[in-house]
Amino acid sequence: MTKQQLVEVFDTTLRDGMQVEGVSASVEDKLRIAEQLDYLGVHFIEGGWPGANPKDIEFFARAKKELTFTTSALVAFGSTRRPLGKVDDDATLRNLIEAQTSAVCIVAKAWDYHVEHALQTTLEEGIAMVSDSVKYLTANDRRVLVDMEHFFDGFKSNPEFSLRVLEAAIIGGATHLVLCDTNGGSLPSDVLHIVGEVKKHIGDDATIGIHCHDDTGCAVANSLAAVQSGARHVQGTLNGLGERTGNTNLTTVIPNLQLKMGFECLPEGRLERLTAVSNYVAEVLNRPLNPQAPYVGSSAFAHKAGLHVSAISRAKDAYEHIAPELVGNGTRFLVSEMAGRATITMKAEELGLTMDGPAVNQVIDDLKRLEHEGYHFEAADASLELLMRRAAGWQQNFFSVESMRVITDESSAGTFTTEATVKVWIGDHREVRVAEGNGPVNAIDTALRSALLEKFPQLSRVHLTDYKVRILDSGSATGAVTRVLLDASDGERNWTTIGVSSNIIEASWRALEESLIFGLLHSK
Repeated sequence: MTKQQLVEVFDTTLRDGMQVEGVSASVEDKLRIAEQLDYLGVHFIEGGWPGANPKDIEFFARAKKELTFTTSALVAFGSTRRPLGKVDDDATLRNLIEAQTSAVCIVAKAWDYHVEHALQTTLEEGIAMVSDSVKYLTANDRRVLVDMEHFFDGFKSNPEFSLRVLEAAIIGGATHLVLCDTNGGSLPSDVLHIVGEVKKHIGDDATIGIHCHDDTGCAVANSLAAVQSGARHVQGTLNGLGERTGNTNLTTVIPNLQLKMGFECLPEGRLERLTAVSNYVAEVLNRPLNPQAPYVGSSAFAHKAGLHVSAISRAKDAYEHIAPELVGNGTRFLVSEMAGRATITMKAEELGLTMDGPAVNQVIDDLKRLEHEGYHFEAADASLELLMRRAAGWQQNFFSVESMRVITDESSAGTFTTEATVKVWIGDHREVRVAEGNGPVNAIDTALRSALLEKFPQLSRVHLTDYKVRILDSGSATGAVTRVLLDASDGERNWTTIGVSSNIIEASWRALEESLIFGLLHSK
């Protein structure tokens, strides 16, 4: 690969990503995410702003001792010196040096409006702040990247000043000039033009970078436009996390650059790790990944329409723009009332089931009837598998329920107690169990498990992870049909079951019963 074919990836999840509403990470979380980013193979990992808060101070101290990167360079983030200040006395610059990272990234004002009104100083002093700070950091053996804040707004307002800021950074020894669309208001045509003008002005004196926010929904498109015009360094976050509407989504821009535009972004063999790392970050930050996220979402290569599935069964690339395995994802076939014979047959093969023509027709008929009643099997993989197994002739013989009853009483103190009675047959043996719970579903679950655990101790590993209720016909008020989705896990496998009824207890019971049956079916 020549230098022109390489686009560096700068990940700022640990700083910009932490600014999104509702997201927080412990120092331990940040260390684990940094390890995953190095595993993915990004060139730079921005760890935070040393000295800004106790968490970032601890992170850099621990990172130095605990992290050994094979691919990435850890970067400390800060700003230029204060207006009319001295670099030797500047706490921010001193903290950057004390972080002991080989590379640092500082933010500089590149918009005359910000210099004069936010910093309340002169344009000449704004340029001197950049020059002095870069010289100080390079004199301390640091590789310096400069984030040119509000660059595109600044260039439109006063291109002469914005270019002089770039020149000051280059003269000071900066290796990277990162053009930032800080307000996120630029469009690809703006970026294409302005980056082209910057490239003509500075030539190869420094690497041009791009840092976009997604306020117009164009952060990825703007980053691609910048690369088209000569940028060779892209900044962003995993899963597009960031302030307001987020930053450039690296899980989208990396495969676009590498698979669509022919640039090298990650070391060989690392792109296939993208989906796993994306999901890892989402899990650690408790920020669920959008299932329809390009490339890495669970629905990115999911097919529902019968026509699509039929075509894919003959030619896999008929409705997939890339092979999902290139980014560590996979093809999924969604089964619903829209399913055709090809969909059912391919899903059966995926599950290892042998289904003849009548069985396939039975599944199609059952799906159409049940989804008309309110079932939604795309969201309930376990219930779908059980339905298909029954159509193929399978009968579960783990247990059968004779009856179930739930009673809720209010005490004189105003508290409620829920009690469930479950009568179950396990083979020829009848079990009757009574249990209390903090609600009807918890009481039923406790009573049923009590009846089954002696015979099926493996159920002790199965636990409910989520319980979702949706009213399907709100016009019926309290008599509305209710759909219950129940998520469960045994620590190795996750699954979802569904129940639908005008009685929320019955709907919950159906989902719970199928969840335990599925857990037993796949238990070791």
